[in-house]
Amino acid sequence: MSGTREQPGDAVGIDELLERVRAGYERVDAPDAYQAARAGEALLVDIRYAALRDRDGLVPGALVVERNELEWRLDPRGSHRLPEATGHDLRVVVICNEGYASSLAAESLHRLGLRRATDLVGGFQAWRAAGLPVTRTP
Repeated sequence: MSGTREQPGDAVGIDELLERVRAGYERVDAPDAYQAARAGEALLVDIRYAALRDRDGLVPGALVVERNELEWRLDPRGSHRLPEATGHDLRVVVICNEGYASSLAAESLHRLGLRRATDLVGGFQAWRAAGLPVTRTP
């Protein structure tokens, strides 16, 4: 097997990786995400897995896209994109459970050219703690 091997000095821990990723864009808090979505200025995208959505509920109006499908569904040039993936200028606010996986997801969307992608500080748990609307799953 050929290729380059990772050197000990090249590796970073998850905390450093998150710090680097988050330095590349401005994150939003729950009240700001709520207002942006209400004004039609942002698409909220919930990437939590089904068990968490079933347990805790949903953000009304958020598009549910499981994390493993996110890039395929939001790439404006992709053959599997959702109708909401209208262009690279789309402002996407990614929501995970606590605001960690969403940071990595937002960075991945940046690599696809969605430069306005961001994530919700504290994730769904911060949304709920702020007293913002949550609907229960049927």
